[in-house]
Amino acid sequence: MKNEEKSQVEQAVCLIKDGKMKLVESPQYGFGKQIITWQNGKPTHIEIQSTKRI
Repeated sequence: MKNEEKSQVEQAVCLIKDGKMKLVESPQYGFGKQIITWQNGKPTHIEIQSTKRI
């Protein structure tokens, strides 16, 4: 990630796989959870669940 990209991201979850960094998208409504599934020491799937505040 370049320095200018770092300054634009305040809070985020980053995933590094095979030496490449990827930002994990946040829940759509700002509330929710992110579940990362691992296999053989590497991340394989990301599940993102959103909840909406009423």
